[in-house]
Amino acid sequence: MTLPSYEELLKRLRKGLEERGIKIQKGQRLTLPEPQVLWIGNKTILRNFSDYPKLLRRDPNRVLIFLAKELATAASLDGERAIFIGRKDKQSFTVLLNRYMQEGVLCPVCGSPDTKSEKVKRLQLLVCEACGAKSSVKVM
Repeated sequence: MTLPSYEELLKRLRKGLEERGIKIQKGQRLTLPEPQVLWIGNKTILRNFSDYPKLLRRDPNRVLIFLAKELATAASLDGERAIFIGRKDKQSFTVLLNRYMQEGVLCPVCGSPDTKSEKVKRLQLLVCEACGAKSSVKVM
């Protein structure tokens, strides 16, 4: 029995990611999956909500609060999905999640997504695990 080569392992990994809806782009290490939006009556359900906090390494409640504030609506978690009052389109979620990633996840110094959010007294800091930079961010 021979072990698979490095190239074969990479191909298998890419295939698995594409099946989950995660696109691989060159030059960017972290890409967000496309939002899966479903409308039931006057409610919008974001079916793959739980993927975003996992990828961004942030608290799901903080991400939900950010989306609810920006969409100016009430929202709640229901297991793996989020429910928003009112009809919201997929493009709105895409734009807001990308903005959340740019403003509250990516390091402004080196651009790395390997960051963590820290609160020091009343100041919210973004601490980069790659370059060690500490940057203040608005409370998200």
